Parts: sequence; structure tokens; C-alpha cells
Amino acid sequence: MRVVVQRVLDASVTVDHTVVGAIGKGLCVFLGIGLNDKEKDAAFLAKKVVRLRVFPDTAGKMSLSVVDVQGDILVVSQFTLYGSCTNGCRPDFTQAASPQIALPLYEMFLKEIEKELGKVPQKGKFQEMMKVSIVNDGPVTLLINSQ
Repeated sequence: MRVVVQRVLDASVTVDHTVVGAIGKGLCVFLGIGLNDKEKDAAFLAKKVVRLRVFPDTAGKMSLSVVDVQGDILVVSQFTLYGSCTNGCRPDFTQAASPQIALPLYEMFLKEIEKELGKVPQKGKFQEMMKVSIVNDGPVTLLINSQ
């Protein structure tokens, strides 16, 4: 399982001209689920994301978590995080989990985020074309793998 985490001032997801998820200050999390991912991967990454100390303290050092700053989290499913461009110029997505495997893990990840964050995360719409708007703060962008 992979996540791309961005510290944001605000972020939103629109599907068919309708905003389905939006946050102010917090983290935008793009979640990719691979063929070999399990429930333990979802739990591990959810804890890691919520506990990441990427927000500045009064001295300007990144030492505060999203919980510490009372921020929010927006989770966007993104199978393209498992795209490979090794051969040729067209991405190969054979390492991405099928929707039947990925959906339950995506939902578990959301539940684990809620448990760790203490509130319901915002989300995109699984297996839909989404327009994601982000105002990246910093910019701060991290890539984390569960394996």
C-alpha cells in the first residue's frame, strides 16, 4: 500500500461538478492499493499518516501532527500510484489491486483514519473520475509505503 501525503491549506474533490469532499488545513492523502496489500497495511499507514509530524511548531520546526493542529484529512483513492513506466511510455497498472480487492481495504483505511484522528475523514469517490484541488502548504509532500 502506498500513500502520497500533502500538507495543505485546503483541498477538495469534485465528481460530476459536485464537491464530494473538502477540508481546510490538514492532509490530502492519495491512497494506492497493490496486489499484495492486506488489512495490516491499511492499519499501519493510517496510524503513520495521522501521527506524521509535518506541521510547524512555534519555532517553525515540523514537530506537530494533524491531530495537534486540529486539522482534517482528505483521502483520495488513486490506483495510478501503482503504475509502472519501466517499459515504454505507457504506464502499466498490473501491480494495482482490482476494485474487488481494493475497495474493502480503502474502506478499512478510512475507518482506521477516523479511529486515529477522532473524526470522520473527508474522501473522494472510489473508482470515479475526480477533480482534485489542492493548495499545498510548504510545499510538503511525502511518499510512504507500507512494505
